[in-house]
Amino acid sequence: MDEMEKKKIERKDIEHYLSEIKSAVERNRYRIDRNPKRQDNINLFWDYVMNEAKAKDIILSLTSTDFSEIRQNKHKGYEREQLYIFGKDVILLERNGTEEKKVSLYIKLNKLENCFVIVVSFHEQKYPLTYYFK
Repeated sequence: MDEMEKKKIERKDIEHYLSEIKSAVERNRYRIDRNPKRQDNINLFWDYVMNEAKAKDIILSLTSTDFSEIRQNKHKGYEREQLYIFGKDVILLERNGTEEKKVSLYIKLNKLENCFVIVVSFHEQKYPLTYYFK
């Protein structure tokens, strides 16, 4: 049994989590991981006309309806952290082309105890998400 089956997730809990995320993002207390292990995140910025301001707007537009699941962080030393998964359909302009395209994003957030937010994943979905409140 995974964590989600043990405890029913309430919409108000996700809305509270998002309000804390948005507060941190508005104060620029966040970062989008773009290191060699996060090539998919880098690719989003290469493949589409995407910059920090647009990414920030997308994060600020998340709602509880975009919520998919909560996962336990499996990285050694970070097992106490919970990662929140969201999906968001956005219209983006292809960087090499003239087409606007509807892109389904996969967004994984980690809110640290000091209210700093790490956007672990911010890229095109590889598989369709199941939305908890849809």
